[in-house]
Amino acid sequence: MAETPKDPRPGEPGEPVVDATPGEGPAGAGRSAAAALLQRTVGARTVFAITYASVAGGLYLLLGPIAGNALGATPFVMAAAAVLFGLAVMTFAEGASLHPERSGSPTFARHAFDEVWSFVAAWALLLDSVLLTAAATLAATNYLEVVWHETSDGRTEIVLAALILLFVTIRAVRGDAGGPATRVVRLVVVVAVDLLLQVLVVVLGLALLHDPGSITNGLDLGTSPDWQGVLFGLGAAMVVVTGLESASGLAGELRVGRRDLRRLVATLPVAMFVLFVGVALVGLMALPVQGGETALGERWVDAPVIGIVDRLSDSVVVDALKVVVGVAAAATLVGMALASLSSAGRITAQLARHRQMPTRLGRLHPRFGTPWLVIVAAGVIAMVLVSFRDMDALVGTMAFGAMTAVTIAHLSIVRLRFKEPDVPREYRVPLNVRVRGVAVPVPAVLGAVLSGLVWVSIVVSHPAARAVGLIWMAIGVVAYVTYRRTHRLPVRGRVVVPDAALRREAKPVEYGSILVPVLGTALDDDLIQTAGRLAGGDDETDLEEGYAVIEAVWIHVLPMSLPIDGPLADGRRAEAKAALARARAVGEEYDGVRVATSAVRARSYGRAIVDEAERRGCEAIIMVAPPPAGRARSGRTGSALGALGGRGEALGETARYVVDHARCQVILGAPSLEETEAVLRRRREAESGAARDDRLDDDDEAWLDQL
Repeated sequence: MAETPKDPRPGEPGEPVVDATPGEGPAGAGRSAAAALLQRTVGARTVFAITYASVAGGLYLLLGPIAGNALGATPFVMAAAAVLFGLAVMTFAEGASLHPERSGSPTFARHAFDEVWSFVAAWALLLDSVLLTAAATLAATNYLEVVWHETSDGRTEIVLAALILLFVTIRAVRGDAGGPATRVVRLVVVVAVDLLLQVLVVVLGLALLHDPGSITNGLDLGTSPDWQGVLFGLGAAMVVVTGLESASGLAGELRVGRRDLRRLVATLPVAMFVLFVGVALVGLMALPVQGGETALGERWVDAPVIGIVDRLSDSVVVDALKVVVGVAAAATLVGMALASLSSAGRITAQLARHRQMPTRLGRLHPRFGTPWLVIVAAGVIAMVLVSFRDMDALVGTMAFGAMTAVTIAHLSIVRLRFKEPDVPREYRVPLNVRVRGVAVPVPAVLGAVLSGLVWVSIVVSHPAARAVGLIWMAIGVVAYVTYRRTHRLPVRGRVVVPDAALRREAKPVEYGSILVPVLGTALDDDLIQTAGRLAGGDDETDLEEGYAVIEAVWIHVLPMSLPIDGPLADGRRAEAKAALARARAVGEEYDGVRVATSAVRARSYGRAIVDEAERRGCEAIIMVAPPPAGRARSGRTGSALGALGGRGEALGETARYVVDHARCQVILGAPSLEETEAVLRRRREAESGAARDDRLDDDDEAWLDQL
């Protein structure tokens, strides 16, 4: 649909309004330059930095709970987690190259399955984001004990955690400061420092604490540790997959070639394997398992790396290293908390944009453009969780969410191989087998099976994860289904609200009342959304009520052979009722807008539109018509039918009549050439048998019928 014109009334009444192509002119040039800068600065190295930042933070955070459960098997658990992480890296690399949108696994699930699967993945990630914010904050306060010993006191620790969360919440609401280049440099510096310190700890530990026998001392797999502890540790280590979700969120802004993607897929798991296994080995040599427990999972559970450094020696150099590691770890964990809280807002905004939750919950700050309501709420919830000071419960429940999202991501990639087999991919998961003529990626299948088994073990063995995780998911699914049904939206179908609907911005007065004839097709949503963006009350319209009105009208066109007031078929009544209900639900997502619905009878469609607009005193009409020839149109408009010739031939009989006779502004919109050609191509493939599972859905058929 045509986006809102800068001047909504540039011509005389009856003149169609068509926007200019976005990106043209000074403003568009500025946006293009900014986008180009971001694409130049965000590449393969930045993806590595983003993902490794979560790995580094995960090492500081997760080593204690993992060692407390896996005991002497911790190095083997870390190695297995690196393998699972490698499978996830391959899956996310293919998914992000196939559908470069800002969501990660929810986007993969949306394209592979439907909105329910997408919601489940996003809802699980939202839980993880809040829990990770709390866990990272709690761990940061413990690492700061090396410079502020008073934090060992419970009340002081809570006060410090509250201050950290206040800082993180304010930063998350305000958004990241600096341009893309500044953010990249800052991230690379943090990752470089962490990498250097962690390698130094491993090297010093192997040199000063060389005692391989202490690693396997007391190891009796199945008893000490038991299998539940091993699987819990494996799930906990996979919490670092949040870094892949964050990197996938930048997929639309990345310029990473095939060679760089292959390097990333090879490098990230190796880096995790070397550091996680190395630190685990050194940790068990420094604090070996004794009596079925290790100090890594007891005394130092909230700051395990400090516990390792503390055992190296009593020299001044080691004491200084302890301070440096403590400060660096705290800074990394605060950054992880900030990223997690921002991720909670980003996930909520995506849920609201796809109408998987009320749009008001994803409302963007008018100045900073962030979903501040959810960010503040998540910060408060994180503070409540920190007050319990139970790291094991936090990590266990995070493992529940991480395994849910990763399993869905693997399944989605497998499904997309059948659903979109011919869509170009910058990266394809290797090691494929042919199933019904389709190359099925064995690593993705293996990842789905293993992740699913780990998820089941966490649910069975961890009470906190079972209670909190299952209740959270049940509440979310029930709320999602209830919301969709009460708003007369399809539970599994896709609905998108434009970003403008998430902003509560004061805007110039546009139109106080707009007539939108609806047809019950996929384009109705675009028409109503355009009307919502253009609507705004003025001094002469709805002054007392304080809102603008969208008049959604269904027109029953009856031939002269039938009486105008004769009975209508039940099917026609039901179709009109459903279309008008959907128009109301979409339009009233906009602040200050009310949708009035009605069905009228007429002999001529075009004349009915003109008469109803005049009778209701509407200031504008928004309707569907093939646009003028040419492709220099706004975002989603273009020559849908490749029309040639004069204005009348392009617009069609009804649109020409409305444009010529209406006494108010007429705004015409049509699907873009690319969208229409894609649907037509799918129809041809379906008819010829070339397509497999990519058949046209009902919306596609209705779209073509309308055109």
